[in-house]
Amino acid sequence: MFSDKVIINVKSGKGGNGAISFRRERFVPKGGPDGGDGGKGGDVFIHADLHTKTLIQLYRNPHCMAGDGENGRGQKKNGKDGKDLWISVPLGTIVEDVEKQEILADLSKPGDKICVARGGEGGKGNYRFRGSKRQTPRFAQKGEQVEEIKLRLNLKLIADVGLVGFPNAGKSTLLSRVSAARPKIADYPFTTIEPYLGVVQVDEENSFVIADIPGLIEGAHRGVGMGTRFLKHIERTKVLVHLIDGFQINPDNMFRNYQIIENELVQYARFLEKKEKILVINKCDLPEVRKKMDWIKKLFLDKNIDIMFISAVSGEGIKELIYKLHQLIFIADEKEDEKLTTTPQKQLPSFRYEADFVIKKEGNVFFIEGQKIIKMVNQYDLNNPQALEYFQKMLKSLGVEKALKKKGISEGDRVKIGNKDFYFYS
Repeated sequence: MFSDKVIINVKSGKGGNGAISFRRERFVPKGGPDGGDGGKGGDVFIHADLHTKTLIQLYRNPHCMAGDGENGRGQKKNGKDGKDLWISVPLGTIVEDVEKQEILADLSKPGDKICVARGGEGGKGNYRFRGSKRQTPRFAQKGEQVEEIKLRLNLKLIADVGLVGFPNAGKSTLLSRVSAARPKIADYPFTTIEPYLGVVQVDEENSFVIADIPGLIEGAHRGVGMGTRFLKHIERTKVLVHLIDGFQINPDNMFRNYQIIENELVQYARFLEKKEKILVINKCDLPEVRKKMDWIKKLFLDKNIDIMFISAVSGEGIKELIYKLHQLIFIADEKEDEKLTTTPQKQLPSFRYEADFVIKKEGNVFFIEGQKIIKMVNQYDLNNPQALEYFQKMLKSLGVEKALKKKGISEGDRVKIGNKDFYFYS
């Protein structure tokens, strides 16, 4: 089964909690704090893998979770870090954040990778909070919570050459003739219901990848037939081969059939019009087709359309077609290189300052927002008097108390940080 689009839920690992522990040994009646730190939660990575050809495994298992970090222990023993999760996807996979409708990465080369969810940091054990004024800290940090994100993975096959045309034009037969691919071949519409890839060997040193795109029909760009599901797979190709069944054509429908497919390509994506193309007439081994060759050739050459005749069954013209495609790929590569050299370099991103917190007032309630502040309030057990005192000192050192007074806060006013409520007393 071929799968080229899937939605998955990704969750990173939770950070381990720091330990609250004190040294307990014989002849050491007043041992100091020795609670270790919690381990870091595992990250979630998505990477492009040459050996992965489909997204079917993720379709069957859409929930992906990294390992949690272990809690810290006594004797200053830190918890073990959670195991990272690596998700393998085929080359050409686009990673999109479903909620933000934002493309995060286009994994088009072997080894391309992206971290889509960072594991939570481990909490500090009470050993880290010891000091001359706090010799017996009876609190520790909690591990950071997980990151959770819903992703859409959209696969667009990477091939040098794409075969397009009406159903039963002979695309699958041609692919099986020029490569080792074995697509399904039969005499009924939409025999091919998924794209197939094959490697074509030009000579000892050169080869290219060719893709059989399932048959298009009129209205494909609007979703008629199988159109929009597979049209996307020709976006990355360098050369398009428009294959026509020579046995089915006559003077009345010849050019119209050609224009239908070309129009569907342009309606789907305007840039496809600029790709290197060649028109190939199949089944030239049949006497009926041989009789038409002269007027077919004249019809298209008069319109400056490059045309070749082949027989996917007998092999006639196949070798010439392979060399022609290799030349067109070379031309497409040169154009791409020229385009890259003439494209101006992007400006380097400038530094953008972000405050540690922002205070907003709604009625008599003061809301404190900011990633750093929210992280702090979730890391401590504020029912613990020592932890609460330490948290208040941290807020004061960040300038939160001073900023609240500038906003006009009064004694007893309510302050909200994340999902925690406080009352202000200086």
